[in-house]
Amino acid sequence: MKIIADDKIPFLRGALEPVAEVTYKEGKSISRADVMDCDAIITRTRTRCDAPLLDGTKVRGIFTATIGYDHIDTAYCRRAGIYWENAPACNSRSVEQYLASALGVLRLRHGVTLRGKTIAVVGVGHVGSLVATLCEKLGMRVLRVDPPRAEAEGADGFTPYEEALCQADIVTFHTPLTAKGQHPTLHLLGSDALALLKHGVTVINTSRGPVCGTRSLVSGLRNGRIGHAIIDVWENEPDISRDLLSMATIATPHIAGYSTDSKLRGTTMAVRALCRHFGLATPWEPPALTAPAAPVFDPSGCADAEEAAARMFLHVYDIEADCRALRENTDKFEKLRGDYHLRREIDSFRLAPGAENAEWLRSFGIK
Repeated sequence: MKIIADDKIPFLRGALEPVAEVTYKEGKSISRADVMDCDAIITRTRTRCDAPLLDGTKVRGIFTATIGYDHIDTAYCRRAGIYWENAPACNSRSVEQYLASALGVLRLRHGVTLRGKTIAVVGVGHVGSLVATLCEKLGMRVLRVDPPRAEAEGADGFTPYEEALCQADIVTFHTPLTAKGQHPTLHLLGSDALALLKHGVTVINTSRGPVCGTRSLVSGLRNGRIGHAIIDVWENEPDISRDLLSMATIATPHIAGYSTDSKLRGTTMAVRALCRHFGLATPWEPPALTAPAAPVFDPSGCADAEEAAARMFLHVYDIEADCRALRENTDKFEKLRGDYHLRREIDSFRLAPGAENAEWLRSFGIK
C-alpha cells in the first residue's frame, strides 16, 4: 500500500516502511496530486483534509498524530467513506507541563501568589482535567467550565461560562475549535466575554488560536482588563499578530503539546491505528527516549513550597526560552515549530535526595 506522511512527525521514519511505500512531504504542501494514488495519509494539523484534497483519490484512511482534528473535514470523510482517527490525549501531559511552567513564571517573575487564586478551566476534557487537578494541588480554586459535559452529566461540579469569567483571576482555554452547533468555540473570548472579566485577569490559550479573538485580546491588554496573556496558539498562523506578540507576557509558537513523550505517543497511536484499520503488522516498536540534560531538581534555598513548585516547573520546562525564540524570530514561526527541540516530561526528572516538601512535589509527577 502507499502512504503519504507529514515530514515533521517525529519517530515515524522506518515505522511503516516494512509494510508499505511511504512518501514524506511538508504537511502544508501536500496536494491532491500527491495523494491521488495513496491509500492513507498520516498527518498533523498543517494538512487540510477535505474535498479539494481528497475527491477522486484512492485515500481510504487519515490518521493524525494530534489530539485535535479540526483540520479534517469529518463530515466529508463520512460521506466519502474515508476512515479517520486522531490521537486523543497524546499531548495532554505536555500541555499540562506548559501550564505549570506558565504558572511558575507568574509566581517567580510577576509576584503572583497562586494559592487562593480562582482559575476558570474552560473545556474539561483530557487536557483540562489534568490542568484542573494541577491547579487544585497548588491550592487554587478551580471552576470547571464545560457546557456539553454539564448537559450530559449534570450541572454539579461545573460552572456556567459567564459566571466563571466574572469570578476568575485566571482563565485558561482547552476546547476544540468549532464554529457551529449548540456550543461553538470560535471567538469564545470576544468583546462580550471581555466585558465580564475582572480587571487584571490572566488569559491563557493553548487550544486553538481562533478560540480567543485577537482584537479582544489586544483591546483587553491595552485597557488593562487583561493583565497577562499567555498565548501559544494564534489566529492566522503563521502570520501572527505583532501587537499581541509584543504585549503578551508569554508568547510561544504553538508548541505547548510538543514534548518528546507526547510526540512519541501521537506517532505510536497513528501507526497502530493505521495498521489496525488496514490489517498490517509492522515489526516497529516505539524507541526508548533519552534522559533530559539536567535530570535532577534541587529545591534547597526556596522560601516556601509554592516557590519550590514554581522553580521545579521551570527546571523541567523553560517556557521563557521558547518565548525568547519567537520574539527574536517572529518571521520563522513554522520553522520554530517544525524544528522544535522536543522536551521531556516531568516524570523523566527526579528530586535531589533529602529535598524538602518531597511528598508534595512528587504529587506533580517528578520521581
